[in-house]
Amino acid sequence: MVNKSLLKLVVLVTIFSISIVQKSTAQDALDKAAIEASMIKALEWQEAHPIFALAPTDWTEGAYYTGVVRAHKTTKDQIYMAALKNQAYWNNWQTYTRLHHADDVAISYSYIYIGMNDKRKGFVDLEPTKNFLDAHLYEDDVWKQGTRKNEMGQTILWWWCDALFMAPPVLNLYAKHTKQPKYLDEMHKFYMQTYNQLYDEDEQLFARDMRYVWKGSKKDKKEENGKKIFWSRGNGWVLGGLALILDDMPKDYEHYSFYENLYKEMAARILELQPEDGLWRTSLLSPESYEHGEVSGSGFYTFALAWGVNNELLDKDVYTPAVKKAWNALAKCQHENGMIGWVQNIGASPEPASYDSWQNFGTGAYLMAGSEVLKLDK
Repeated sequence: MVNKSLLKLVVLVTIFSISIVQKSTAQDALDKAAIEASMIKALEWQEAHPIFALAPTDWTEGAYYTGVVRAHKTTKDQIYMAALKNQAYWNNWQTYTRLHHADDVAISYSYIYIGMNDKRKGFVDLEPTKNFLDAHLYEDDVWKQGTRKNEMGQTILWWWCDALFMAPPVLNLYAKHTKQPKYLDEMHKFYMQTYNQLYDEDEQLFARDMRYVWKGSKKDKKEENGKKIFWSRGNGWVLGGLALILDDMPKDYEHYSFYENLYKEMAARILELQPEDGLWRTSLLSPESYEHGEVSGSGFYTFALAWGVNNELLDKDVYTPAVKKAWNALAKCQHENGMIGWVQNIGASPEPASYDSWQNFGTGAYLMAGSEVLKLDK
């Protein structure tokens, strides 16, 4: 009698365990067709609702079309290339106007990618990109001299962490495309200035700018919980940018290990900080300040972590569950019409987002995330 009861209990426990495993597996499974459809829907909505901060060649468009680039690179769907070529043509292949501001060359990432994939003579024009990069790197400027200083710490060329997404991937890709390593060397020089000024080795995160670098003073900016302020999208810019850089940087480049090590260090920290629902809050060390996650920072993290898994830089068993959880949470932020909500508006510090808040760079982050999530489990 006891043996029959024990056997029945074992069978029930086994059935329950199998049910839990099957349920978990079903939740973790990725519907690749649904992901691709979601990405196209996001693209089509964004193309029908153009928005930019300054001009069609500004950094917001640069970030958005970087997402379109990555979507095309993964799927080869011509809808993405059509969007890329159309914007480049109507922009006349121009950058934006501030030659010593990293933001204003971000759009060139898409131009260079088109140039690497379209060999028609006379269609692609990278001369404006070259002119910008040469002025940006080699012309003298007050920021490089350290003579222009305000509360944000504008004493170096790339004085805010977002800049590490805007210019370095462009320089890296341009060096690869043109086979001119001098641009890579210049990129590394200015990248190190930003790293040395803004990277917090204790927290393994980047301050947005010098206003948020702790100096042990009572006047230092703090969260209500007393911790340092680290902006989610700001660190998303950096980690996403690192994945872009490593994707195109020659592995035998003398400074490759610096970027790989920084990437792995930040990836581990971002994994530690992921909330249970999958979406990172706009303030990384004070998630309790915000009830809902934010899509742009979370999108960049999802892209970067998935890229690391796909390229065997991150442990698949450790990071894949976090990536899938993040993607499933991101997908829930897409409206039925394709719009990507819960995107913090343009800013420089942690602020709330909402169901209806959107920006083109949020769509770009979503496309970047999807482009790497599609490659998981292959």
